[in-house]
Amino acid sequence: MGIEEDNIEIISSIRENAKKLLSEDQVDLVIGYSEGTVPLSSTPVIIRKAEDVDKLTWNNLCYMNLARYLAPLMPQLCDREGNALRIGIVAKGCVARAINLLAVEKQVDLKKITMIGFNCNGIVNRSKIDLEIGEKEILEVVVSGDDIIVKGRDWEKKFPYDQYINELCKVCKVKTPSTTEENCIGECKELESIHDEFSDIDDFEAKSAEEKWDYIKNILEVCTLCYSCRQACPACYCNLCFVDQNKPIWFGKTTEYRDIFTFHLIRATHLAGRCVACGACASVCPVGIDLNFITRKLEKIVKERFDYTSGLDAETLPPMMDFDMKDAQEFMLEED
Repeated sequence: MGIEEDNIEIISSIRENAKKLLSEDQVDLVIGYSEGTVPLSSTPVIIRKAEDVDKLTWNNLCYMNLARYLAPLMPQLCDREGNALRIGIVAKGCVARAINLLAVEKQVDLKKITMIGFNCNGIVNRSKIDLEIGEKEILEVVVSGDDIIVKGRDWEKKFPYDQYINELCKVCKVKTPSTTEENCIGECKELESIHDEFSDIDDFEAKSAEEKWDYIKNILEVCTLCYSCRQACPACYCNLCFVDQNKPIWFGKTTEYRDIFTFHLIRATHLAGRCVACGACASVCPVGIDLNFITRKLEKIVKERFDYTSGLDAETLPPMMDFDMKDAQEFMLEED
């Protein structure tokens, strides 16, 4: 089955399950994806009536992690007293992982959430296509067969789908929600653990320390510190981000490299053992920085040290929130 036919089935399943939840009064609203207003994009949508489910869609441009709207909870998702409504949410694997993480960290109540699960078939790398198209105006983007077809006024270009999806999608091991049927309608599958070889960061790990530093510097020096990565991340829900504190002021907000590097270093550290590998940070970056090589490296360290993958369930605490006397502490020992 081609990507186009696969998407038609996914859309049908999402709409059918959303209609069931709303018509049977199991939820008050459904958060999902709708068609974007510009090419290479989609937009979030909130559906409150069963007759409006046709607004819901799925395509390979649905890069947003919808869990981002759950913490802090948007006013549209609350009743007049500020209590959370019963929420249905369209959930691919990484969205469900984010919801599970938020539940573990006591940011959402899973009893109020029903996931509409499906088997994700990948997200198009928007930045990669934009860079290849250059200054040409894109008027339409469609996925047909195994190609991404980008059209302009007097031109058309095809991109092989399997080469132009996000790198994280190529190595993803959790394509459907990892949760119980109690919290999910549609496709879902409980996972206790996954085997991940982290092959996507092999090239980075093969570099020397000096080469790694140069690689990171070259990638980050074009950053404009717009904070889009922070705003898109479902794990960045602090009321006051460290970068916005003014008592004390930890570092500046200039586009000097020291400020850029400090921001990304601290944010990555905050995500250690918490990143759900959704790639939303890279998808929204206006200058095309792929931050995932940093978070993936941290994810690998956490997996090797603690055998932990974030968001597979809603009970297990991330390693940075937990303590065990058997935890490896070699970093505290003196070398011979």
